[in-house]
Amino acid sequence: MQKVENGLFVSVTYTGTLEKGEVFDTSEGHRPLEFQIGGGQLIKGFEDAVMNMSLNEKREFTLKPEEAYGLRDENKVHALPRSELPAGVEPKLGDTVTFSTPEDQQIPARLIKMDDENLTFDLNHPLAGESLTFAIEVVDISDTPIQALAGCGCGCDCSPDSC
Repeated sequence: MQKVENGLFVSVTYTGTLEKGEVFDTSEGHRPLEFQIGGGQLIKGFEDAVMNMSLNEKREFTLKPEEAYGLRDENKVHALPRSELPAGVEPKLGDTVTFSTPEDQQIPARLIKMDDENLTFDLNHPLAGESLTFAIEVVDISDTPIQALAGCGCGCDCSPDSC
């Protein structure tokens, strides 16, 4: 029986939950998640847990924050004066905006606080500081991709520009 190993393409169905049981992501109602082992498309802890699994094998595992999206870093929370916003822009609490670094790297930030003077943005990943539990099943193992590889690599079903 073929086992998951480095370089192979793997498709899994999954449900990800937080410590209190809240589902933060699932493949239910969507196509299975496909990725290449060793391709760096997913968090390392997820890839490590899938390694050596067999076709149709099911597994549940929990990743500590350090194995997933890291610990929250309060140094990634920044206030921006409202005066630096482009004219006509009126963000709302919870909005996600994208900042560009001088190297043209795109960094998503969530608006977490606002007052008359400043807007405060959190640049931490939304799941930073969380332990993540996954229930997965390996539904395909292949030498070549079954579906076009897309997404941001965080395990969600998003486009590269939205995460």
